[in-house]
Amino acid sequence: MKINAGNLKKGDFISYQGEIWQVQKADFYSPGKGSALMKTRIKNLISGKNVDYTFKSNEDVEIMEVEAVEVQYLYKDEENLYFMNERNFNQFTISLKVVGEMANFLKEGERYFIYLWQDKPLALRPPMSVKLKVIETEEAVKGDTVTGAKKPAKIETGVIVMVPLFIKKDDVIMINPETGEYVQRVKS
Repeated sequence: MKINAGNLKKGDFISYQGEIWQVQKADFYSPGKGSALMKTRIKNLISGKNVDYTFKSNEDVEIMEVEAVEVQYLYKDEENLYFMNERNFNQFTISLKVVGEMANFLKEGERYFIYLWQDKPLALRPPMSVKLKVIETEEAVKGDTVTGAKKPAKIETGVIVMVPLFIKKDDVIMINPETGEYVQRVKS
């Protein structure tokens, strides 16, 4: 299906130079003179490489019809993440290059959504947030309450994130997996 580039939005999958890309960022730009433009950052779903590309807003772009399927995260190795559809037991592999840093915040056994195109896995749909347990952090020093002060904390996936001083070992915290930033403490 073809659409005008001026209608592209973040998350769309497009065919570009014979490969499948996902739009990471799309900004409409009208210079005043001449035709309007759509400045995009697109990610190649095979190499994981990001490219900045500017389309003319009236240029036709091939949109890929993609399906989101709920899967269970099984495990990862040096190169890939492995998922299973619990309904039909089909297993899917997605490259760590495509998922990027978000892979550091995925918990084995949890359910996520992946995008499929012609039954081939393309990418992982980023969850809005993930809940993870703090397994190691320093105790806050009494009186050390500078506004916005943070300290490092190791979470159950083995990653270090910066958290507010009041977070303690065994607290469950919410993290934005796209940025790796602390969002809030979760009541357990």
